[in-house]
Amino acid sequence: MFVYILKCFDNSYYTGVTNNLDRRLAEHNSGINKDCYTYTRRPLELVYHEKFQNPMDAISFEKKVKKWTRRKKESLINENWDELKNLAECKNKTSHKFYNKKKQ
Repeated sequence: MFVYILKCFDNSYYTGVTNNLDRRLAEHNSGINKDCYTYTRRPLELVYHEKFQNPMDAISFEKKVKKWTRRKKESLINENWDELKNLAECKNKTSHKFYNKKKQ
């Protein structure tokens, strides 16, 4: 299974999961499904993909990435692991980091 990110013509990102990356990219670019998010945003560019052995791991990762901000997705695409780690940290007042600082 693959999780992939496409950069659309309008500079938005589309995240998906598939068991056949080449076939799925061809489907997106050919515009088979007029109701698909990417249909009106072609041409598309594959900017990220990762292979998973376990389909449930791939589906879980796809769901997480879909909720990410654009900046976080771009950190993944650019393999900027330090920025990705920083963006993943919880920074609200209920965070254990904030709470521990407050107690000191």
